[in-house]
Amino acid sequence: MTLSKKSFLEAGLRKALFLDRDGVVNVEKNYLHKIEEFELLDGIIEVCRTYQEHGYLIIIVTNQSGISRGYYTEEDFAHLSHWMVEHFKGLGITISHIYHCPHHESIDGVCECRKPEPGMFLRAQKEYDLDMKGSVMIGDNERDVEASIKAGVGHNILLSSETLHSSAERIITSLRELL
Repeated sequence: MTLSKKSFLEAGLRKALFLDRDGVVNVEKNYLHKIEEFELLDGIIEVCRTYQEHGYLIIIVTNQSGISRGYYTEEDFAHLSHWMVEHFKGLGITISHIYHCPHHESIDGVCECRKPEPGMFLRAQKEYDLDMKGSVMIGDNERDVEASIKAGVGHNILLSSETLHSSAERIITSLRELL
């Protein structure tokens, strides 16, 4: 059931559209950390705008093991993230938060925030008082879906042209399928 924006606000619910970054928000490029290499995925602006108009917060949850691997720094990631938030703002979309995990298990050991663990989602739930069952996750691999399910997100969408089976309730090959 989809609530209208008015019903959503009257109910006092806070739902989120969770997005993986690389492969969902932007075209997948290994260890992306430079603004000049950032390229929006077709349909992402329209998807964000649609969900935002229905009262969803836009929250990005992204594994960034390139930091642990030494390919780029936390400052590089923060610089690109700030630019991305401002770029989306200029397009009328508010990104409420970008959560990231800088770890890699072979370097840092196991952590609670690296997907497929739910740490980033649970942190967002606590900080934004989210209705996880009414929230949506769009990821591009199974570990995104697994983390989302562990966190109790009610609706999971996998963006993939190669996957035939998933724990996600829906597999799409283009973000435009959500419009």
